[in-house]
Amino acid sequence: MSVRLLVADDHEVIRTGLKSLLADSDIEVVAEAASGKQAVEEAEKCKPDVILLDIRMPDGDGLTALEKLRAVVPDSRVVMLSTYDNPTYIARAVALGASDYVLKGSNRDDLITTIRAAAAGESPSRAGELRRVAGAMKVRQVIDDDDVPLTQRETQVLRHVALGLSNKEIGRSLEISVETVKEHVQNILRKIAVSDRTQAAVWAVRKGLV
Repeated sequence: MSVRLLVADDHEVIRTGLKSLLADSDIEVVAEAASGKQAVEEAEKCKPDVILLDIRMPDGDGLTALEKLRAVVPDSRVVMLSTYDNPTYIARAVALGASDYVLKGSNRDDLITTIRAAAAGESPSRAGELRRVAGAMKVRQVIDDDDVPLTQRETQVLRHVALGLSNKEIGRSLEISVETVKEHVQNILRKIAVSDRTQAAVWAVRKGLV
């Protein structure tokens, strides 16, 4: 059974390269898009199994398109495609519902495995960045360090803050309301005696929480 794929990237050379890379596989490129807006339009038309979505495009980042795609074609799986091995991008992709995150330098076998796994609804196929970051975001470990005066949930929220996520993205990732996130963030800032999110992120990194 072939996988129907939409490729969204603003560089034609990347789209063409991906098509020829996948030519002899069971993955069929059914549509292409050169922008986030076009990706949403094409996905709505052809309802692909998987959307391979560039994270950096001219009309706003692919993460904005990801949010729209999850609303418009909820049954299509989205795999983010990026040059950047960036934990903040990966964390935001996790929070917004991406199935995986693949680097443009990946080899053909890894790319095909990732697309197939996404189509089958499996969790990230390799022990890569998305799996590692998603795990770090979800974990509710007990911190032994006496200098960390936070609850498990606050520690979890702080990890998200350190990864650069907004309150809305944190709420979506942890399945709590934005108001609850704001409350946690205020408590965190007060407990660790810092004045803003940047200082809180630095504190979290120093304590080895991310």
